[in-house]
Amino acid sequence: MFTKILIANRGEIACRVILTARKMGIKTVAVYSDADKDARHVELADEAVNIGPAPSRDSYLQAEKIIAACKQTGAQAVHPGYGFLSENSGFAKRVEEEGIVFIGPKHYSIAAMGDKIESKKLAGAAGVNCIPGVNDAIETAEKAVEIAKDIGYPVMIKASAGGGGKGLRVAFNDKEAFEGFTSCRNEARNSFGDDRVFIEKFVEEPRHIEIQLIGDSHGNVIYLNERECSIQRRHQKVIEEAPSPFISDETRKAMGEQAVQLAKAVNYQSAGTVEFVVGKDQSFYFLEMNTRLQVEHPVTECITGLDLVELMIRVAAGEKLPLTQDQVKRDGWAIECRINAEDPFRGFLPSTGRLVRFQPPRETMFAADTEHLYGVRVDTGVQDGGEIPMFYDSMIAKLIVHGKDRNEAIAKMREALNSFVIRGVSSNIPFQAALLAHPKFVAGDFNTGFIAENYAQGFRAEDVPHDDADFLVALAAYVNRRIRARAAGISGQLPGHGVMVGEDYVVIGLGASGLNTPQAASVRDFQAISGSSTVETGTNRYEICSGWHLGGTRIRGTVNGQPFAAQVERGVGRNPLALRIIHNGTRLDAMVLSPRAAQLHALMPFKAPPDMSRYVLSPMPGLLVEVAVQVGQKVQAGERVAVIEAMKMENVLFAAADGVVGKVLAAQGESLSVDQPIVEFA
Repeated sequence: MFTKILIANRGEIACRVILTARKMGIKTVAVYSDADKDARHVELADEAVNIGPAPSRDSYLQAEKIIAACKQTGAQAVHPGYGFLSENSGFAKRVEEEGIVFIGPKHYSIAAMGDKIESKKLAGAAGVNCIPGVNDAIETAEKAVEIAKDIGYPVMIKASAGGGGKGLRVAFNDKEAFEGFTSCRNEARNSFGDDRVFIEKFVEEPRHIEIQLIGDSHGNVIYLNERECSIQRRHQKVIEEAPSPFISDETRKAMGEQAVQLAKAVNYQSAGTVEFVVGKDQSFYFLEMNTRLQVEHPVTECITGLDLVELMIRVAAGEKLPLTQDQVKRDGWAIECRINAEDPFRGFLPSTGRLVRFQPPRETMFAADTEHLYGVRVDTGVQDGGEIPMFYDSMIAKLIVHGKDRNEAIAKMREALNSFVIRGVSSNIPFQAALLAHPKFVAGDFNTGFIAENYAQGFRAEDVPHDDADFLVALAAYVNRRIRARAAGISGQLPGHGVMVGEDYVVIGLGASGLNTPQAASVRDFQAISGSSTVETGTNRYEICSGWHLGGTRIRGTVNGQPFAAQVERGVGRNPLALRIIHNGTRLDAMVLSPRAAQLHALMPFKAPPDMSRYVLSPMPGLLVEVAVQVGQKVQAGERVAVIEAMKMENVLFAAADGVVGKVLAAQGESLSVDQPIVEFA
């Protein structure tokens, strides 16, 4: 066994590998860029080596620097994590040539699976289901019908040079195949100047399901069940679960056995994943193989009770797999939510900056620990006060839960999201909460088009309906009553002018809070020591009891005897009287006033927000890469104004209307904050 390994990665996966190595008594070396000098993975490792400037091309993608760091520290092996150099066969080969062990598959296995076309040929030769089709150009409509019949309807007729939905038809019978071929060909010729058309099987209501496998250097390969990864936004996974709520035991076995056949065909020796697209009739077809550890590996660890990172290290050291296929368990149900630094209400734009508060829910399961299951686990590479840099991907953490069945896992995840406090940057927690509450998700009735179909107009606050909106109002009134009780107890108040605490309040919604009209609420039977009260609002009555202390962002307790967790903030939006309540992804911004104060508030004049229509504002924090206009320049609507880069994404800003540039307010190379003005029109 190795005595020291180097982790050629950063963030949560570097921390994850370090925890397993520590458990195995192996010393660890972290590598870091200038932007990551204070990162959590650097603190956790036994040693750390700086490998260059912040951009990944100058640091984490520099194979020679990583190999030099191995030699400098005496590391005998390299774990590449995921991303960066993890699926780079050239890097794996260089590492092996230097006498260092690559904790992953052999370079020839990575190369064989890295080419999409070649990997499909290999899969077909290994007896793995591939999407039936003809990749050669088809000459006539009659030939198209003949081929479609052989493949079996429905089929997809696609232009070779197609894109943007042009030159694409789905045919369910001979007539549609004949007509579809002709129209596809014409569209392709007119749009792309290339009329080549081919046909492949159309998978109806496709799901993305993947098989986790692991192989050793003694010829043993086993599969560790499947993961359901169909909840995706723009081909990026959002929620993953194991097992899948869709496939049968027979399909699971067939997919697993085919994945093993493919792995054996390329002499696969490590953890890997074979991805399949699965139709509504449980037909399944090979997509690709990921020759590395997957982001979503924790859900497999939960249901199997295995530490995948430990297995990777042991296999790389030449050990045999410690279990056989019939010993692989499938206990309970696990779900993972990817918590990303992005603003779901602003089109999921990246959000970078300092984590003013980072308080994950209480963990009862832990990475590298196979003893404590059926709980909550947080895999992260950040900590309170840490920085989310603009140079890397947007993941803050992975939130994993394990329940006895799927419904229990969903309930645990919703509760864990309620307790997850992130401030300083925006996160996609409200979006995750909305997905988990969606009736179709709860029923397991979804496919890869789920998010595109249900959130076609983007994600808005009203897309997070609360199952009991009056509870938010009651909680706001309860919190305010606790604050008033504290104020009344402060010593030194003038006689006759002390804080008076009543029982009746009016809750007034602020902004787009969903509370359209002021709502009366009464807080009775208040017990300062136990924190219990009876709150009545609307037609509902809530018995709330909590040990919450003033200033705490998280509030836990019971409501009508049932446990709850929510978040509360005071003084939001520069309004010292405002309260923010967040529960199940829904946010209520409100002021809680006495009935008389509410009457006076209604008489206050409305102050309109400043008109910012003359400005081009930065929609997110990022680096201003380019300003494409000059003072005095005439600009037309839709013309390029500026380019901002953040988290490996380039965002181009366009003029919303015609105008003349009056001032350029930010310079190229400047780091921008959200809503910072870049250009002002005269």
